[in-house]
Amino acid sequence: MSSSITSFGSHAVPAEHSHPAYQAYQILHIGFVVAPVIAGLDKFFQLLCNWDMYLAPWVTRLSPLSGHTLMRVSGLVEIAAGILVALKPRYGAPLVAAWLCLIIVNLVSQGAFLDIALRDLGLALGALALSRLALEFDKRKE
Repeated sequence: MSSSITSFGSHAVPAEHSHPAYQAYQILHIGFVVAPVIAGLDKFFQLLCNWDMYLAPWVTRLSPLSGHTLMRVSGLVEIAAGILVALKPRYGAPLVAAWLCLIIVNLVSQGAFLDIALRDLGLALGALALSRLALEFDKRKE
């Protein structure tokens, strides 16, 4: 991307910022920081829904933790993933995509909540798109 400057009214911004691909990157970046953090925090407060109902019984049987405790652990993972996306989207976004794929397996294995599994597939694809865009636009590259 070019590092030239474009003027918008009285504000000068890098030309890259007016590019649709960069704007898509920004939308996805913000979304994949905010959504996992909110969902993760809500695992502790259950204001959005009763998250425990989404956990497949076989997962609970395999774990030494209760289902509710597992959901709180998943909340911590989601918060951490959202923070990682904020700091390093090229690494955090694939982690979010992988996490969403695990959620999909959990939901499909129940034979229930298939609409949510389909939504999570779309989110996983969006997270993968963010990881690809981050290769181009994340200025904190190594």
